Amino acid sequence: MATNIVQKDDPVLRKTAEDVPVTEIKSAKIKKVLKDMASALASQEDGVALAAPQIGEPLRIFIVSGATIRLLKHGEKEDAPMYEDQIYINPKITKLSKDKEEMEEGCLSIRWLYGYVKRSKKATVEAYDEHGKKFTRGGSGLMAQIFQHEVDHLDGVLFTDKAKGLRESPPEEKQ
Repeated sequence: MATNIVQKDDPVLRKTAEDVPVTEIKSAKIKKVLKDMASALASQEDGVALAAPQIGEPLRIFIVSGATIRLLKHGEKEDAPMYEDQIYINPKITKLSKDKEEMEEGCLSIRWLYGYVKRSKKATVEAYDEHGKKFTRGGSGLMAQIFQHEVDHLDGVLFTDKAKGLRESPPEEKQ
């Protein structure tokens, strides 16, 4: 059974998430949180990433779906390899490009509401993986947008706080 994704009125989404002590990254508790996050994200056909507060855990963790990584690396190629979800524990954005653009965003915790958010085109994140190993990863376009959106979640900020032109677009309207 997939873990539920909390929706916009849940107070956990407005809290500043807590750092995970590095010594606890490999703990059973964090492993379970990661497993629950992966299952919740996998249950959403259109989900690209998920922050721990979105499953009710006020921890500084987000994951990017392997399907998103695959799409970014290979486009729509059917024979592209599968990728594991990428895990970011205690992520910090260390660099943002001055160059920004308005990008369309939605959120699994604010279902079917979309709007435009001005985001840096490039972003660099420093974080720990699920093995407690520190890494730095840069991204542009969608990946930079994901980094900024998910770190906002960890700071209790929702995309609707920044978005312009909000509109509802339930699934039956999507082509």
